[in-house]
Amino acid sequence: MTQPQTVGATEQDEKYPKFRAFVFSVLVLIAIGVATFVWIKATSKPEEKERTFNTLAVMGARATRKDVTLTVETQGEVRPQTEIDLVPEVGGKIVYVAPNFIEGGFFKKGETLIRIDDSNFKISKVRAQATIAQAEQVLAREIAEGEIAKADFEELGRGEPSALAMRLPQRQEAEASLLAAKADLESANLQLSRTNVRAPFDGRVRSKSSDIGQFVSPGSPLGRIFSTNIVEVRLPLTDADLAKVDLPIAFNAASREAAPKVKLTTNIGNEPQEWTGYIMRTESTYDVQSRALFAIVEVFDPYGKGKSQNGVPLAPGLFVDAVIDGKKLEGVIVLSRDGLRPQNEVYVVDDEGKAEIRTATVADSNAERAVITSGVEAGDLVVVSPLERSRIATPLKVLDINDPKTVIVDPPQPEWMKKSEADAKDKNSQKKTPANEETTQEREKTAGGSSDKTSSTSESSGDPE
Repeated sequence: MTQPQTVGATEQDEKYPKFRAFVFSVLVLIAIGVATFVWIKATSKPEEKERTFNTLAVMGARATRKDVTLTVETQGEVRPQTEIDLVPEVGGKIVYVAPNFIEGGFFKKGETLIRIDDSNFKISKVRAQATIAQAEQVLAREIAEGEIAKADFEELGRGEPSALAMRLPQRQEAEASLLAAKADLESANLQLSRTNVRAPFDGRVRSKSSDIGQFVSPGSPLGRIFSTNIVEVRLPLTDADLAKVDLPIAFNAASREAAPKVKLTTNIGNEPQEWTGYIMRTESTYDVQSRALFAIVEVFDPYGKGKSQNGVPLAPGLFVDAVIDGKKLEGVIVLSRDGLRPQNEVYVVDDEGKAEIRTATVADSNAERAVITSGVEAGDLVVVSPLERSRIATPLKVLDINDPKTVIVDPPQPEWMKKSEADAKDKNSQKKTPANEETTQEREKTAGGSSDKTSSTSESSGDPE
């Protein structure tokens, strides 16, 4: 029983040393491999990558110094200066309507547009004339009776006659009656003349609300008309606009020549039209909704001399764009509007392609140009093409906005790039030198061998003795 256990333990003891030796050998090999890999990585030279010099091409334009006239751009609607309801002063039936008393019709001052039946007014005139005749007869009788009374008193010779005895009150009454009769005749003539409804000015008919055969009463509207002598445009102006045009709040032009000039434009029939107006006054109060002050622009004779360059009148109801001439600034900086960035920033590039962000003071700007009073100098190269603010540190290659083929600024190579190119040239020259020497030696050997062959050939080909 004891012997078998001893034999098994001995075999097991012999296997453990062999297994441990095997594991130790494997671990040693792994450690040697890891150490070798680490040594190779530590001693190997990293791969060199060439650095690239990247530039960004942008469009640029030079800032210039010049004298600028500021302008204000706004909009407004054309309206007639004078527009009224045409009403009769007497009542009656309409017996005549002028052919041009229609919507859109033209008329002249004093022209009869509507005539009312005047039969009753003619009768009133005849009655007034008859009353005048009676009053004249009564007055003549009283004058004669007064003269008779005066003659009788002189014959009697009894003191001073009274006014009543001389019939003076009766004569005054007759004279008053005559004056009243003449006034009635004038009133009858006036009422008769008012049966002709005449145009109070040169104008056009906006609307018509009555026609022939209609009975009208005094004050009832016959239509709406407006004058064509002057039309107006109400232009809203903010405080900034007022500063540009230097227009006081209580402005009232003394004459048309002294008034600020305004250019009015719009498109009619797909063709641009232009008119010239003048700011004659401003309204007395600010608009409570828009907080703007309205300037009143007048265009004189819009259907005649005031027509556009194409002969188009400035009709009421048109919506026009207005450009107002303002202050004149001398010696300011002007640059392209595309060069002005948000928050009034300007990207300026030097001769080496380095960009700088500057904050400018803007006096005025429109769709084409920006007027700068500080922050940019004349001759500065300004970036006018779209450019993200984050790309401003990149060297910029600037092309002329007017001729993109022309390069204004081409950034020079940096020092590190010049050094890298010089090192590359040195390496290439070192590589080429051994190769050239080997080539030279081979050529010499080849030449020497050929000469030996030539000499041997010549010896062998010599004449035998």
